[in-house]
Amino acid sequence: EPTESLARFLPIWQGVTQPRRGIDGLLDVIEQLQGTPLVASEIESEILPARLQNFLPSDLDELFLAGEIVWRGIESLGVNDGRVALYLTDQFPLLSPPISLPDDELEDPTGNQIRQLLGQRSALRFDEIVTATGGFPNDLLNTLWRLVWQGEVTNDTLAPLRSLRKGSGEPPRRRDRRDRRRLGGQTQRFRSRRAARLPGSEGRWSLLPYTASHTPTERQTSLVTQLLERYGVFTRSMAAREAIAGGFAALYPILKAMEETGRARRGYFVEGLGGAQFACAGADDMLRCETADQNEKPLVLAANDPANAYGAALPWPTHNTHEKTIQPSDANRPQRAAAALVILSGGKLLGYLNKTRTKLTTFLATEDPDRTRQKRLLASALAQRAKDRFSILIEQIDGSSPEKSSLSESLAAEGFKVTSGGYVHRG
Repeated sequence: EPTESLARFLPIWQGVTQPRRGIDGLLDVIEQLQGTPLVASEIESEILPARLQNFLPSDLDELFLAGEIVWRGIESLGVNDGRVALYLTDQFPLLSPPISLPDDELEDPTGNQIRQLLGQRSALRFDEIVTATGGFPNDLLNTLWRLVWQGEVTNDTLAPLRSLRKGSGEPPRRRDRRDRRRLGGQTQRFRSRRAARLPGSEGRWSLLPYTASHTPTERQTSLVTQLLERYGVFTRSMAAREAIAGGFAALYPILKAMEETGRARRGYFVEGLGGAQFACAGADDMLRCETADQNEKPLVLAANDPANAYGAALPWPTHNTHEKTIQPSDANRPQRAAAALVILSGGKLLGYLNKTRTKLTTFLATEDPDRTRQKRLLASALAQRAKDRFSILIEQIDGSSPEKSSLSESLAAEGFKVTSGGYVHRG
């Protein structure tokens, strides 16, 4: 199948085209995504809302507090963000990679003090940690977050991650009436009366529940099964995005064994991605039978979303097929950066918004009527995005002023207005 088939298949396989509902639906989504590195700032603003109707962060907190799910820090992305992975609690020991700490980390007295304290007393609030250790709050918090990004410590909600993001310029998600009704008509439940609360210290902290009861083969088999369930069709290029120790080569023996026992199928399902492609039952047939729907709505996804094949399973398009060529060193070259967005339709990449969401790069067909239709779809997707998120400002299109773009008429038809700063839609 052509590469665009995979780009169209993944959002369908991951439920983006038919979002689920409620907390049970949220659990289903997390079960499929568990273990994949996700940008923390995008989990509640992009990843989960793309898969769930009327998603509420309070539903996620409810699952954390009920002990159904846990989160693990993967890596820090500056002071306000990072990559984390979500897990079903009972699957965490099987799917989470083991911790590997440098020798100097094990000699850090503050880190060892926190490890020992959490090991003895389980979940503690930050002020309890301060009282028990007698350390300086800022130093303790910095050490605590270092333990988080090393995969040792977690929290009973994502509240500390949300707190760190405040003031980082993240656009809010528009709430509908059902959101407000679930929150009692308020956007904030209460105002804290605590005398001092450091951002990022909220909630209760605990050590992650690692165990040594599973063999390496059991762990690898569970990981491969999870990857097949997440992607349907798993290829060598996907392993790099998952940050798997040893890469695809480490998984290949398990994939081969699963093929021999009928638990996976091997084939050349997507052209250009090599012969080492494996699919779970039914996924290969779904990939082959798909045909583009001319009335299909475009999708706006985080560039980092696992349902976006470009920049991971598939290479980014190397050029804009009409406006201008994009060189690999071009500042407008797409990348899977935090906050960046992609606009897809029928597996085709129509547009890419950079991480500031002000510079649009287009990838449109060279011939009408496809080109005209794609311009309309791209403009409507951007307008809908503005309605969902209050406003959107496009300062550049393909490296030039928006007025010079052939997309300008389509944007104007969707309600974008010309301003001194660019094309704006206020939702």
